[in-house]
Parts: sequence; structure tokens; C-alpha cells
Amino acid sequence: MDHVDISQAFVQGELLPGDGHNGKVYISSLPGYDEDPLYVYHLLKPLHGMSSAARAWQTTMSAFLAKEGCATVGFEKSMWTFTIDCARILLGVHIDNFVIACANQHVLDGFRARLLDAFEGTYEGALQHYLRCEVTHNMDKGTTYLSQTHYAEEILRNYNFWNATPRLTPMQPNTRLTKDDCDKNPVPDFHRRYRGIVGSLGYFVTMTRPDLAWTYSEPSKYVQF
Repeated sequence: MDHVDISQAFVQGELLPGDGHNGKVYISSLPGYDEDPLYVYHLLKPLHGMSSAARAWQTTMSAFLAKEGCATVGFEKSMWTFTIDCARILLGVHIDNFVIACANQHVLDGFRARLLDAFEGTYEGALQHYLRCEVTHNMDKGTTYLSQTHYAEEILRNYNFWNATPRLTPMQPNTRLTKDDCDKNPVPDFHRRYRGIVGSLGYFVTMTRPDLAWTYSEPSKYVQF
């Protein structure tokens, strides 16, 4: 299971036919450059910040994968699969991060090489970190373990909970919050901090800690005042 990171993915996409005027996009001179303000630049590739940049990259990347014989898995457009020399490859894509899994190392290496020939990027080696998750493999037992230890430590330190006493239960039993518990005029800094903590919990729930779902759902009802 390998990890590939595509560098500056958006600028490696192809402009979409409907972009700009008849498929051509122009921008004015950049601030700080001593150039005639009447001159404009004709873009050959999408730029970060363009409304269609992400879609352009997705379209370009999907076209490459389709050419390789890949097909999406059901309705999940970020998961691809295909077979080469009787070896099945599973490919997970999150914008510019690729996870490539295959039981045949030779087939995996070949596909990874073609991917990096098509797009400029780096081979990050065997998958160990992905989307702020740590990935630990046990080849003897055939298991893969996901954790977010570093992310959890970062959150505890950022919100000054590092010295808090740990509890076996994620939330006090029978806790029910209501709008009456909310401050009618919360201090902006406190409100910002509250939303940050709740949002951090949400990332745990969707990635590695579904047991925190109730703990996350209750305070998330009150992120708006």
C-alpha cells in the first residue's frame, strides 16, 4: 500500500472547454509588477482560486485513470479499481493524495511510475500517514490499524486541555444540553474557541472514533447563537 502526493495538483489540470471566453481565460497583470496595465495574461493551466480549478483537476485526473482502465467503485467517485495481469489495484484519491493498494508489488510499482510520469509528484513510500491519520501495518497478522494520536495531542495542546484528567467515558452519562444553557451574548473569542473544539471532534468521529458520535452531536447543535 503506497502513498503518492501530486504537487500543485490544480495547476496540472487542463482548462475546461466552458472556462473563460470560448475556452480561453485571461487575467490582468499581477500586483507589484511594473507592466503595462493594458496587457493581460492568457492562462494555459488553471490557477488556485479559480472556481473551476478543482473540477478541472478532477476531470484531468479521471481521464488519466479511465485511460489506464480504472473504474469507480459504485457511487464512490474517489475510489477506483482495475486489474492488471490478474492483479487487482485499489486506488483511493483525496484531491492530490493517492493511496495505491495491490497484492502484487511489481504491478503496483508499474502503475505508480505511470502516475508520476503523467503528473508531477512525489512517492511518499509505504502508507504511514494519510489525512492526519497514522497507519500501522502488521504483515504477519494481515491487519491495518488506524489512529489519530498526533492529531489528538495537537488538539489537546492547542485548546489547553493537555493536563485534563482522562475519563473512560467520552461524555457524562445522561447529559442533555438545551438553548437555556447557552450564553445569550457569548464573547466572540469564546464562541470561536467553542466552534473550533466541536469541529475538531467531528474530524475524529468521521475518521477513527465513531464512538464519539454522541459526544460530538450534542454540542454541535449549539455552534450558532
